[in-house]
Amino acid sequence: MATPPQFNKPMSDMPEGPELHFASLYVNNKCDGLRFGGKVEKSAVSKNPEVPFSCPEYTIRAVSRGKEVKLILTSVADGADVACIVFRFGMSGSFKLTTEEELPKHAHLRFYTLDAPRQVLSFVDPRRFGSWVYNGTWQLERGPCVMTEYDKFRENVLKHLSEKLFDKPICEVMLNQKYFNGIGNYLRSEILLPLEVIHLADKGYNPAHTHDYTVLMQWMQCYNAPGMKSLRDSNGRTIWFQAEPGPLIPKGKKARNKRKSVDIKPVKVEPNATKRKSTRGKLTAVKKECKEVKVEAGEETAVKRRRAKMTENTTEDAKMNNKGEQGKRLPRGKKTVDPEVKVSRRQSPRSPMPKTPSGRGKAIKQEKEDVPTPKPRTRRLRSDVGNQPKNSPKLKPRKKRQSAVRAAEKKS
Repeated sequence: MATPPQFNKPMSDMPEGPELHFASLYVNNKCDGLRFGGKVEKSAVSKNPEVPFSCPEYTIRAVSRGKEVKLILTSVADGADVACIVFRFGMSGSFKLTTEEELPKHAHLRFYTLDAPRQVLSFVDPRRFGSWVYNGTWQLERGPCVMTEYDKFRENVLKHLSEKLFDKPICEVMLNQKYFNGIGNYLRSEILLPLEVIHLADKGYNPAHTHDYTVLMQWMQCYNAPGMKSLRDSNGRTIWFQAEPGPLIPKGKKARNKRKSVDIKPVKVEPNATKRKSTRGKLTAVKKECKEVKVEAGEETAVKRRRAKMTENTTEDAKMNNKGEQGKRLPRGKKTVDPEVKVSRRQSPRSPMPKTPSGRGKAIKQEKEDVPTPKPRTRRLRSDVGNQPKNSPKLKPRKKRQSAVRAAEKKS
């Protein structure tokens, strides 16, 4: 037998045919001999309909069919059935009989007893996926129960074998509740019929009394078990199996091998072995020291740049006169200029530098006077036309533009 699978969620989150059968047995065992009375209460958070039922005294018994359970309420006065409620458990539904003080947190429908101490039969559903129908019937789209109505179940399957549905893989056909009412995802991975699960009650498995699923997990060989292969069918549901899939495998699907668990052995540490010291503190100190060196280098470079800039802006005379103030930083925008040199008042708005001193300009002007300059060409105006020579082009009158018609008339 394979190693029992390790479930990620409890089995109560997947109630199927056997689980609902156990729920009906639980109600019949617990409610045998109890008298109920009064109004049936519904919790305020449940979105299911109200149950408009009230009787002075009645009894409760249950019957299951596939994935449905029906509670039958019978009057004690005349022994006639007065009402019935059909339950579908969804993902987490179940029945619990407790005292009124120990009422479960998610008890969404409650039946109170008349006997003291007062007890409550509750439909508990933490996820609220379950539902109920007052005075309802079995769902018409569900077929006969594969456990309690085997002859009808077999007849229903054989009658519709020619339908296209049965051309699909058996693992997909078994989820169709029209023919396999009560079969779910974990049952299709293990068996074709769920009677084996019911027989596990002889070994102690009964989810209606306890949440211990050790017996069930030891019985399972395929569902979510180590070493088994898995595959998603055309509906997106996972199926676990052994060996290779058949020819009806969905297109584009490949079987995934279950990852095997690896046993990790603890490493033995010798008592004389020295432990490795952490270098985290040293690395932090080194990084801090490197950061400080970078900061100091940056500050030193900035000081050098400022000193070089001051040196460029100062003249030799200013250095001689201000020897003690060479290390001081000059105000921004001010330049050191020799006070004896006069500076022209006209300065360019674009450049802050002073223009050439006036003394230097006179020397340049004298040099230009020594060099003979060519005489400028006299400009002739219209008033000087009479003084022009006869052959001058300026004396020739301009020809007037004539049209082609006038020129032809003159020629003729």
